[in-house]
Amino acid sequence: MRDRTAGWVAEAAGARLDAGEAGAPGPRRAVIDTRQVHEGDLFVGLRGERFDGGEFAADALAAGAWGVLVGPDHAGPAAAAAPPGAAVLVAGAPLAALQSLARAWRRELGCRVVGVTGSTGKTSTKDILAAVLGPSLRVHASRENLNTEIGLPLTILEAEPGTEAMVLEMAMRGEGQIAELVEVAEPDVGVIVNVGPVHLQLLGTVERVAAAKAELIRDLRPGAACVVPAGEALLGSHLRGDLDTFTFGPGGEVMLLAFDRRAQGGVAEIEARGRRIYLELPYDEPHNLLNTLAAVAAAVALGERPGGRIEPRFSSLRGEIIDLPGGVTVVNDCYNANPMSMRAALQHLAETPAQRRVALLGTMAELGEASAAFHREIGEEAAALGIDVLITVGGEAAAYSDGYAGETYATESPEEAGALLEEIALPGDRVLVKGSRSVGLERVLA
Repeated sequence: MRDRTAGWVAEAAGARLDAGEAGAPGPRRAVIDTRQVHEGDLFVGLRGERFDGGEFAADALAAGAWGVLVGPDHAGPAAAAAPPGAAVLVAGAPLAALQSLARAWRRELGCRVVGVTGSTGKTSTKDILAAVLGPSLRVHASRENLNTEIGLPLTILEAEPGTEAMVLEMAMRGEGQIAELVEVAEPDVGVIVNVGPVHLQLLGTVERVAAAKAELIRDLRPGAACVVPAGEALLGSHLRGDLDTFTFGPGGEVMLLAFDRRAQGGVAEIEARGRRIYLELPYDEPHNLLNTLAAVAAAVALGERPGGRIEPRFSSLRGEIIDLPGGVTVVNDCYNANPMSMRAALQHLAETPAQRRVALLGTMAELGEASAAFHREIGEEAAALGIDVLITVGGEAAAYSDGYAGETYATESPEEAGALLEEIALPGDRVLVKGSRSVGLERVLA
């Protein structure tokens, strides 16, 4: 936003400019944490459950912030602390102002925007799509999981002038949240990677999960495109005749015809609405091949024809391969977990050569009253796939063992699980580490 003025920023945010020159150049980006403030940043003071960010406006200005955006209660102290030239913007609702500013910047950029959501795999699909578009377009994509009503506008405001395509991940915890993100991002293409049993503690049924995800379809502008799994009955009633709908996966308009495995990944032959596309991929997991089809469908919906080798930069804690001393390989996939992603990860573990296959599994959160049953079913799946050793982490995760009859260990914490793994792991073992984010399984390897 440096090529816009402070006055433009204030107007776009619906804010009042209490300090600073209206004609001064705008900020570089927006941040909400004073620890992340660098020279040229706009600090936005948001009110949270424990802290009111507006109270730290003076700290942000002292750290070199371009300016601050705060609520009326903090306008006076912020203006008093502002050094010469620093901007102080005041808005009744700083979060709404941040979102309005992001929407205005998205319009100024004039780039094409893809919104990606799904019960599982949306982050990987976002990363793959960014890589697919990268050779032909200047792409800006969500970092890590900046995918909420706060993270998404921050992502948009990081985009540089000249951006040609934006790939934005959209998270959902309940009804109305995808709609809020669509209102900010105004996507040209909406991708729903899949629908499954997540957030059931809040939403209750998978049908309501589908409806919440389908807010992305509902709120697209007429003439936009949507990308959905082929044959997904839960989304059927939400499709619109005034959208260009792409289906992907078996039986879809974008489908995998063949996959030639190589030492690292392989070559995918893909049919996309009658066209043949060949992609050289550095991965071979079935779920990521399906995610690739969703990404290709989105690229085609934007008018692009991808091809050649792609090198996605996957976000952290998602299928990272770590080689430990002693010949043990760990698949660190502990960013999140639900029944769909857990089955996919276990299937890939079972298909990968190893002396023994070890599943170190934490709780799958937010599954509601059916939580124990879902955990037991995953234990049964591990047994059916021939997983050799099961290590559970946490009380709820113990239910995995109810469906598993093999070698089992129960631990209470990631640290305890890590110590156990160090004791029992053997050369040639391949270990899957997976659980919901709240479990903190990255500490297994600490």
